Amino acid sequence: MAKSNQSEQHQSPSANSEPLANSEQLGKRTPGRGYVVVVYGLYIASIMAVVTAPIGAVIAYLQLGKRAAWLNTHLVFQLRTFLLGVVAILVALACWRTFGWLDLAPVYAWSFGYLFFTVAIAWMMGRCGVGIHRLMANRSIDAPKSWLFGLGA
Repeated sequence: MAKSNQSEQHQSPSANSEPLANSEQLGKRTPGRGYVVVVYGLYIASIMAVVTAPIGAVIAYLQLGKRAAWLNTHLVFQLRTFLLGVVAILVALACWRTFGWLDLAPVYAWSFGYLFFTVAIAWMMGRCGVGIHRLMANRSIDAPKSWLFGLGA
């Protein structure tokens, strides 16, 4: 009976991402947690200096698979944030260029660009906000491969 109690204590956390209670979880002292914080900070800083986002993505990629499972969900979430952002920017630039080829009035292209970048910044800040909130609570991202904010269904 003592053996079954020990195995129950060392099981991985449930899918609802409650804070880990086993010996692997060290809270703020979990190895690699600082890297995750830095990447979120670099993503937020990319609003003012775009070059920081790729630096954050490189850091997240280099740390992926080397950290605790709950931190890896944050790293996957961060990489997806960067990659989805790059794809969205490429699609937006293609649309913006198409407006020029269609000889539409410049107001349409500028309106589209303003709307796109406003939504893109709100999306990125939302993802970073959710990630930081969950990181500070020592919780994993429920759905790190989601398109929105990583919250489970």
